[in-house]
Amino acid sequence: MSGLGELAVGQVVAERDIHLTRESLVRYAGASGDFNPIHYRDDIAAEVGLPGVLAHGMLTMGLAVATLEAWLGDTGRIAEYGVRFTRPVVVDPADGADLHITATVGALEDEYARIDLTVRAAEVTVLAKAQVRVRLS
Repeated sequence: MSGLGELAVGQVVAERDIHLTRESLVRYAGASGDFNPIHYRDDIAAEVGLPGVLAHGMLTMGLAVATLEAWLGDTGRIAEYGVRFTRPVVVDPADGADLHITATVGALEDEYARIDLTVRAAEVTVLAKAQVRVRLS
């Protein structure tokens, strides 16, 4: 992890864009065992009142924290991670969905930094209080 002594509250430490497709959802379903049809069938999603097929919440959460991998160098430094799911990520059958993730230093404590993740899809924040507590040493 580089630049530990130079961290400042408000500093962006990582950022990335991710494009999700329906294929991404099928692959995640296979890896996770979560085959809920709201993640791949438009008719079922509509039946339960959803705006379309949704990305798995845990997929979104995992992609968000993975944004820190290159900056951290060692993901074992992650001491805590939590989010609140606020909006669904609708994955269009043709266009997919784009996530934009920004990781910003939210607070510095003795041996830890709180990294705040901003996760947006279609110009809407989809995770709230997405915070990662990272050991600095």
